[in-house]
Formats: sequence, C-alpha cells, structure tokens
Amino acid sequence: MATVTHADMGEIENEPLRPKITDAKGILKQNREFLDFFWDIAKPEQEIRLKAIENLIQYLKKSEKPDELKYTLKRLVDGLSHTRETARPGFSLALAQVLSVFEEISLQTALGHIKEKHDPQKTKKKLIRNAAFGNFFGVLALSQSGRLPKEPQVVLECVQLLQSLAQYREHLKDLPRKTMVDILSETTEEVFEEVLLGALQSDLSSAFSTPEQLQLLLVAMQRFPAVLKPKKLKKLLGSATVVTQDNIPKLIEVLKMAARSVKKDRVLPAVALDLLQVALKEDSFELFWREVVVNGMLSDQSGPSSYMCYRLLGSAFPLLSLAQLQQVLSGEVMRNYGEHVVSAQLPDRFKFAPEMETYVGEFLQGCSDPEKQLAVMVGFSKLTNQGYPVVPSFWKVVQHMELSALQRYVDWLKEMFLCPQLESCLDFSTRRQQENQESGVQNEHCVFRLRKWIIPRLTSIAENSQVKKEEDLVMDVARFVFFHAFFDAKKATLEIPESQGVLSPPLNEKTRAVIVNSFFGLLQHLNHRPAPGHAPEAPATNEKRVQGVTADGTLWIYCLVQNANNLLSQTKYVQCAQPFTADQTEAWNRMVASVETLRKKAKKAQTAETSAFQQLFLLVGIHLFKAPEESVDLMQDLQNCLEKAQEKKSKKKKRAAADGAEEDEPQWVEVVVEILLSLLSQPSRLIRQVCRTVFGGICPHVTQRALDAILDVLDPHKDEEESAVVVTDEKDVGKIRRRDQEEDDEEEDQEEHDEGCDSSEEDSDDDAMEEDEEVEEEEEVDQNFRLELMKVLQGQNALATEEDGSEDEELDDEAMMKLDGSIAALFAEQKKRIQAKKDEKERLRKEKALVRDFKIKVLDLVEVFLAKQSESPLVLSIIEPLLSVIESGMSSDANQQEQDFLRKTADIFKNQLCKAKRYCRSVSDKQEELHDMMERVLTRAQRLNDSSVSLYYFSASLYLLKVLRGHIATATAPSEGKKESVSVEQVGAMGSVDAERVTSLFNGALRSFMTRRKSTLSGAMFIDLFTRFPVLCVRLLDTAVEYITDGVREHQQGQACAMVLRGLQTKEVRLLINDAHWTELCEKIVGQVAESLKSVNSYKVKIVQEKVAKVLELSQFLIRTIQQQKLTVNLQLLKDVLEPMNQLEGFRKTGHMEDTYWGVMKHFGVLKPKVEKTRKVGEEQAQKPVLKKKKGFLPETKKRKTRKKPAVLEGKEPAVQEDTGAGETGKKKKNKNKNKKKRKLEGGGEETGQASPKKAKAQSAGKQKKQKKKKHKQAGGE
Repeated sequence: MATVTHADMGEIENEPLRPKITDAKGILKQNREFLDFFWDIAKPEQEIRLKAIENLIQYLKKSEKPDELKYTLKRLVDGLSHTRETARPGFSLALAQVLSVFEEISLQTALGHIKEKHDPQKTKKKLIRNAAFGNFFGVLALSQSGRLPKEPQVVLECVQLLQSLAQYREHLKDLPRKTMVDILSETTEEVFEEVLLGALQSDLSSAFSTPEQLQLLLVAMQRFPAVLKPKKLKKLLGSATVVTQDNIPKLIEVLKMAARSVKKDRVLPAVALDLLQVALKEDSFELFWREVVVNGMLSDQSGPSSYMCYRLLGSAFPLLSLAQLQQVLSGEVMRNYGEHVVSAQLPDRFKFAPEMETYVGEFLQGCSDPEKQLAVMVGFSKLTNQGYPVVPSFWKVVQHMELSALQRYVDWLKEMFLCPQLESCLDFSTRRQQENQESGVQNEHCVFRLRKWIIPRLTSIAENSQVKKEEDLVMDVARFVFFHAFFDAKKATLEIPESQGVLSPPLNEKTRAVIVNSFFGLLQHLNHRPAPGHAPEAPATNEKRVQGVTADGTLWIYCLVQNANNLLSQTKYVQCAQPFTADQTEAWNRMVASVETLRKKAKKAQTAETSAFQQLFLLVGIHLFKAPEESVDLMQDLQNCLEKAQEKKSKKKKRAAADGAEEDEPQWVEVVVEILLSLLSQPSRLIRQVCRTVFGGICPHVTQRALDAILDVLDPHKDEEESAVVVTDEKDVGKIRRRDQEEDDEEEDQEEHDEGCDSSEEDSDDDAMEEDEEVEEEEEVDQNFRLELMKVLQGQNALATEEDGSEDEELDDEAMMKLDGSIAALFAEQKKRIQAKKDEKERLRKEKALVRDFKIKVLDLVEVFLAKQSESPLVLSIIEPLLSVIESGMSSDANQQEQDFLRKTADIFKNQLCKAKRYCRSVSDKQEELHDMMERVLTRAQRLNDSSVSLYYFSASLYLLKVLRGHIATATAPSEGKKESVSVEQVGAMGSVDAERVTSLFNGALRSFMTRRKSTLSGAMFIDLFTRFPVLCVRLLDTAVEYITDGVREHQQGQACAMVLRGLQTKEVRLLINDAHWTELCEKIVGQVAESLKSVNSYKVKIVQEKVAKVLELSQFLIRTIQQQKLTVNLQLLKDVLEPMNQLEGFRKTGHMEDTYWGVMKHFGVLKPKVEKTRKVGEEQAQKPVLKKKKGFLPETKKRKTRKKPAVLEGKEPAVQEDTGAGETGKKKKNKNKNKKKRKLEGGGEETGQASPKKAKAQSAGKQKKQKKKKHKQAGGE
C-alpha cells in the first residue's frame, strides 16, 4: 500500500491503518439521480412529490437491479416516520405505488420491515409519536397498494397493528379506525368471517363506546350482511338490531361525540350517515328520526348537534321515500333550521343556508322522480317566518327541476298566491316578533308577506336563463303577474284563465305595488331575452342578435299588450283596478291601431324608424296602467310624430317648398327626442333600455335642434344658475359642501339599511334626529334671532342695563310667566325656520341627485349617436359640451354619483369620439367654424389649472385637425421611380387645414409649454402631434430644436429633445425635408445638444439625470444617422463635450443613463472599460473550503504551522501563551474545537458573515475573559 509523508508534521500515516468506512444503508453505492428521488419525495410541494414518485417507478422499471429495489423499500419504510409531517404522506404513497407495481416484494416482508423499524417499544420516548405515525402510514400504504385482500394473514396483522395504535389516540386521533373501515370495505366476506371476525370481536362488541367502533360495526353490517346476522348481532350487542329503544341513549351519546369531533371540519360524520342507512334497512327510520335526531340531538341545543341534524337532513333526501320526505320536511328539524336562517342574518354569524342549498341542488340534480322534486321544493317553500319563506325568492336550485315538476310547482305557487293556506305552512315567529305584533293583525300580515315572496319567485323562474322551461310557461307567468297587477276578476271564464281563481283575501295596495314593480322588472328581462335557438330565421353572422322576441319573431311586449287589450275588452268578466277615463281609453285604442299599422308596414319593409315607433308606442301604452296621465300626453305627442314622419315621406316635395313657412314648427324627430328625455326622467331600467334602442333607430333622422335638446341637459352652466339660490342662503360654502357630502353618504347607507331591514326604520329616524340636533348646536347663532331675543328681554325689563340702579330686582310671577311665553314663542318660531331651511336643503339635494342620475341616462343617447352616426357633421357640435362637462366635473367636490357621471363622460369623449375610426369627411362648408373651435379649445387647454383636463382639450384639437385634414388614401405603389413622389404628395396633403393658421396656433402652444414653469401642457401631447401630423412636425421642428437649450427648466429641455427625436425618427418627416435642409437641421441639432450638455455639472438631481438621458438618446440617433448617411456634419465638438462626462459626480446613479452614454461613445470608437470586480477577503476565505483535497492529507487548518494565535482585542496587549506541560494536552483539544468553529465561520456564507458588530465584540470579550481564567488556573497548577 502507498505511504504518504508530511514534512510539516514529521509523521508518517499509512493508509491501511485508517478506520474502515462502513455503508450500512448502502447510500454510497447508489448514483446521484437515484438518491434525488427520495429527497424530492420529502419536499412539501405536492406536485414535486408526485413527479418524484412517478420518476422513481419509471427508473426502477428500467434499471431492474435487485439492490436498488431493496434500498428503495428500506428508504421508503424509514421515511414513514419522517420528522417533517408533510413528508410522511409522500413516502406512504411512494411505498404503496412500489408495492403495487413490483409484486415480487411480498407484503409480509414489507410489513415486517415496518414493524421492526417503527416498533414503539424500542423507540425513545420523544420519538414515539413519529413511530406511531410510521406504523399507521405503513399500514395505509399496504392498504392503498391494492394487494391486501389477496393475503389474509397480512390483513389480520394490519388490523391488529391498527388496534394496537389505539393507545396513541392523542397523536393519531381516529385515523386507525378509519383505516380499518377502509380495509373492511375492500375485504371479501370469506376473509372477514374466517380471519378478521375473531380479531375484531372486542371492537364490534363495544360498538356503542366510540363513533369509530360504531362505524366499524355499521360498515361490517352493510358489507357482510350474511355474516353479521341478527343472531350474531344478538351475541355481540345484546340486541338483534342496532336501532332499538334500549340503544337510543347510547346512539345519542355516540352521535354527540361524533358531532363534536367534526366541529372544525364542518362535515357530516360518516357514522351518522351509516346509522341512517342501517335504520332504513331495519325499517326503524321513524324511531331513529324521532328519538335520536329530534328528541336527542336537536334538543341538545348545541351548535355541533344542530348542524349535524341539518346535514343529516340534507344527506337523507336521496335515501327517503316520498312519505318519509314529507315527514322530515314538516318536522322540528326543518323548523329549527328556519329559525337558524333568520337568526343567522345578523353579521358575524355562521350561515348554514349555502350548505343546505348545495344538498338540495345535488338532490334535484340526481333525482329523476318529479314527485320527490316537487315535495322538496314545496317543503322548503312552506318553511315560513310569519308568512315569509326563509329560502330566497331567487333560488338557483330551481334550474335542476324536471319540466313537469317545474310546471306543477308554478301552479302550486299561483294557488298559494290566490288562497294562502297558512295552516299548511311550517310557520314560526321569533320572540321579538311575538311581542311586537298583535294576534289580530298577524294573519293579514302573514298573507301580505307570503304574497310578497311568491310574485318575485314566479318572476325569477321566468327570468332565470338556466331553468329549463318553455315559452308558454314564461308567458303564463307574465300574464298572471300582469293580471293581478292591474285587473280584478268579476266572473270566471275559460277565455281568461286568470279569472278562474278567486282571491281570498283580496289584494291590498301594498301587495299590488309589489306586483306592479315585479311586472315591469319581468318586462325588462323579456325585452332583453334573446331569441330562442330554434327560431326559424336565425340572424346573419354580421347582424346583431335579436332580443326581446319570441320564437316566431313577435315582440314579448306586443304579446302582453295584446293580452291587455283582450282584458280591456272583456268588461263582463274582468275590470281594471284603476278604470280608464274616456281620454285614456281613446289613447289606448289609437295606440293599438298605430301599432297594427306599423306591423303591417314592417312586414313589407322593416326599417329602424318603424321598429323604433312600434317599441315606443308599446312601452308608453303599457305604462298607461302605471301612470295614465303622463302616458296620455306622451301618446298624443307620439301620434303627432308618427303622422309628421309619414307626411315627410309621402309629401317630400310639398314639404320642401313649405319649409320656409314651417321653420318654427319642430320636426317629428325633435318631438320624439323630447319624449325620450321625459321618459328617461323616470326611474326604470326598462324605459332606459327601450330609449336606447329607439334612439338608435331614429339616429339617421336627428337634426341639430334635436341634438341640442340632448346637449342642453348636460350643460353644467345651467346647474350653476339653478344652484345659485342654495349658495347665497349660506355663509360658508365649504362647510355646506362637506356637510352635504357627509349627509349624502349617511343617507345612502341609511337607505340601503332600510331596504335590508324594515324593522330598523324607527331607530334610524331617531338617530337621524339626534344627528340633526347635534348639527344645530354646532351652527352659529343667527344674529337676527339674537336681536329679536334681546328685544323681548328688554321689553319685559328682564335684561340688566347700566342705567338700572339695582341689579337685584326680580320680576314678579306674572311678568315671569309672560316672559316665558314670549321666549317660548320666539324659540318655536326659530325652530320652524331652522327646520324649513333643512327641509329645503334636503329637497334641493335630492333634486340634484335625481338630475345627476337623469344626466347619466342622457349620456346613453350621446353614446348611441356617436356609435351610429360617427360620420355625421352633427358630431362636431358635441365636442365642446362634453369638454365643459369634464371641466366642471374635475373642478367640483364630487361624490360617488358625480364621479360616475364624470368617468362615463370622459370615456365617451376619449373612446367613442377621439379614437373613433370613422369620422366626418365632408367639412368643406365648416372650415372656418372648425378652425375657430380649434383655436378655442387649444387656448383653453393652455389656461387651465388641471393637466388632466388640459389633455382632453388638446385631444379635441387633434381630433378637429384630423377631421379637417380628412382621410389620406394609401399609395398603390406603382413604379419604383414614382414611388417617392407619390408618397411625398400623400404625406404633405392637409385637406381643408389652413396650414399657416394651425401652425401659428400650435407654435404658440409649444412656446407656452417651453417658457412657462407651471404649464398644464405636456411633452407627450406634442409628441403625439408630431407622430400623427408630420407636416406640422416639420413646421414646428425648428421651434422644438431652439428650446433644447432655451427651455425654462431642465424638464422642458428634456421634453424638447424627446420631441425632436420623435420627429427625426418619423419616416414621413424625412420624406418632407430635402437633403440640404436635413443636413443643416442635423448640424443645428448637434450644436444645440453640445451646448445643452456643457451646462451639466453633476448628476445629483433626478431631473438633471432625466434630461441628460433624453439628450443622450437624441445624440445616439443623430450620430448613427450622420454616420450611416455620411452627412457632412462636424461631430468633434459633441465628442469633446461627451468625453469628460463620465467623470462627473453621480454618473453611475442610473444604469439607463450610463448605458446610453456608452452607446453614444461606441459610435466614436470608445468602448466601455471592463471593471474587474475586487473580491472581499471574507468571500475569498469562504471559497477556500470548496477546493478539493487529496485523500490522505491533513487539511491546512490541522497543520501546526497554521495554528492561529490568540486574537488581539482593541486597546489590550495580546495574551502570551506559556507552553507548560500540565496544560498542554487540554489546550490542544480546545484549540481543535476552536479551529472547527473557525472553519465553519469561514465557510458559513453570508449569514454568519453578517453578524452584528455588538455581538462579535461581546463574543471576543468573553473569549478574552476565559483565556485569563485559564492562565490563572495554569499558574496555580504550576
């Protein structure tokens, strides 16, 4: 064998004398790839674990090495008791997969390894928990391998092992029992009877002790009924069945234990469902439900027990017969569930309703019996709180009902609406409700609440697109709701199905108001309802999908108007709740006739105008029932509009000649617009949607006067005139605005609260009055009131003055009573004045909110017009009104409603107007007007104080410029020689633009931006101008170049560079500039850039850094362009300025500026110097241990010459070590330990290197004290 000599140590080490290295685990024999699988299996990420298991199986299949398979089994068994909890399931799953794939590994062998490795008897006390988990996960792996049923002996040993783990319940909970249940479910009857029954004898006998043991028995009974016969059960339990009267108390206790065990998991214990199934099998369901569930669990009145009853109820639906369903749905569990739903509406309460909805939805989805579906839906609809069902009116589970069950459910709802059978409902009341309401009012109140719920439930069924239903059902619901909203039955007839039902009791006004609102909500949905997929005429691919029509193309609203007309004609059988007057009847008849005429015309040729009038007539006609007086006037205006529109088409020539005489008379479209505006003032989503549709149809006919009527509504200056009264009444406008905004927020919150909870109205009113009183106290005292009070006091001689000689004189009783009366009257009058002011202020605030909401709706019309008529010249008249709205909205203290209005206006202006691809092309007669408008908006943009508003004005000027320039056709690219000349002509074309005037306008704006320190304009605006309009860019380029050095601030100078750079980069600009001018321009820009860089002394300020970055970007483009095009421009001056720039202070503050600088210098042949990174001493020491050492040599730290001397502390002399014989050996051992620590510190990375200096100092001081103590001991020993 080789011998190695170390001169430094003077010793010889022979290699055979080294201790032999043992590899008990066989790790050194395995390769790195194989070992990495086990590291990945232990990682917490599930995806990594699963991928590692898959790769391990594939690797073992390919390698086919017995030693690797043996090592895998050993390594996986070891990992079952891993200290990291997330690693144990990974090793268990991996072991299950290995045993499943490689059947040559016997389960007995694997189980033996598990028992031997994780024997709790041989394990240290602190590792018993890990050993218990190792045994459990080992058995779980054997069970999951799928091979366990094939080896009965192993099954028996696994069950026995799980039974032995029951003593570690504090660690494993009920996991062993659950695993036993899983093993039983996979075991054959023969193996159970011959092998397991004896082993499980004790567990089965004590089934009523714990939920796990009871579940074990129940699973065995369901899995092996031939083995556990009644005689066998008699021996085990003492009774032939599980659910008996004697076993009831035991079952209740076990279920309570199970309920408490799953309190945090919020699930139904498996033992409860198994017990329910066994009860059904033993025909003892009624006994189980009555004694165990209702009298036992529910009477416990604890949360876990109650929630388990609810879960058991939901889980029992698929298992019960129809009679049993009706029994449980009308029992105490349902009543208790209803009380929970009502009480859980309070905040911070656990709500079980979503979970019950899931149970019901799953039952309806999986049940095909319409009778059972109907029973469940009716059962939940009958669960009422003072007549109001606890389930919501819009319940998603309805979508899973069969069509026949749904139809019967709708019929039941209609019957309950007509004759509410409160005695059949499972009704309950809270204690507070019972105290607050008298018994006489109770019945009427319950009827109202039930009807109030039924109508929204019917409309929700018709509106829900997920519910499978036919059009006849939808129309049936709509007819029913419409009839009871506006009609009463006098006599039953077959022609009117709604008249056959008798209302008992009759409808009151509150109920009818609810029905009216529900009907118009349903009508809104029907107007949006898409045409069915089986419609005979499907829309074309490029046509918008038709909405609001039936399968045959008829409007839904027309069907309802026909039904209403039929009802109005059947006066013998029905009567209108509010009978029509003669004028209203005449208006209705004219409307029906007009609609029929329009329908006939539409069959010949459908036009947008015809459709618009038809929808308007139908909408106003249906509103005759809700607001007859307003609708009659609108109907008359509509009739006049229709007649004028028809006359315009039939007598064009005559009307053209008579235009001069009828100039003042408004056209039909203007009247229609006025009607639409009046309709929009009503709070109805249906009206808003119909108005959008109607206006979209008449957009091609809109005149300037009609459009002005819309824009006048949006005019903010009119609002200021109207609100002037409010401002002059108060002294402090700022306080008013803040107080108004606070009151707005408070009232919005109060309204939302009132909608959700009717019972809190009185309390909220009291709170509001208290707040008002507090505000009154804070207000300043009215001077007029003070003067009047002084007069009263002086009149009664109750106010002391200087002239009064005696201050002690008091008034007699009569004078005092008279004074009190005068003061009381004065204060009462003052209180009335204050209240009147408050009422007036509140009225104005509400009016303002309504006006703002109305304006938001009117914006819909503007949006529709811009979308439909974007090429109309009328669009140009919308620009300035929208800008005024944006400007006024930005400057005011806006609440949420104001912000929504402003946001919508800005969105319409930016996206629908300025960014529209289609715009007005014919502006030859409006050139002067558009130039004046451009001058106004551009001048206004410079005078504003808000930059964001200025951006909208500048965008408007660019839009007007685009309209004046017109569309530029792209070149067809003829021959190469003519290509450039054609492109130049196209690029230079400016259409109707007055180039000189426009150039002067934008030149003034550019100079304003460059010379004003606080300009609202920005460089991005002019960059956009330069990009979109190259002709103006060429005309303004010289001005921009001038301000590279003359800008008022560094920001403006940098923006000037950005503008020039964008202009030079634009290809169209290069085409418009000839070569001589281009060379001259480049030379001028180079001079300006050099001059600008000369003025830079340092880069400390951020604004200077940004400016220099912009200048360098421009310089880089200039130098590259000059060098590529070989222009005769001297760059030496620029080079001389650039060279010393990298030496200035703060040069390396921003990487972008530094990179740009070296990019510029690269064009001059100067490259960025390479900077060698200097390594720190600590980093070099940290890298030393990485070097590989030859085997057989001592490391450098172990050699004598490298033994380190004691550290020298600050301010102290180094300690001198004395080589005494007595302390020599002890010092060597301690020095070895010190060297180990030092090596760790040297190679420990960043964490140890970053220790705090205080801690290091304390440690060094501690070491020094220890060294002194050692010296004293050594001296004493000597």
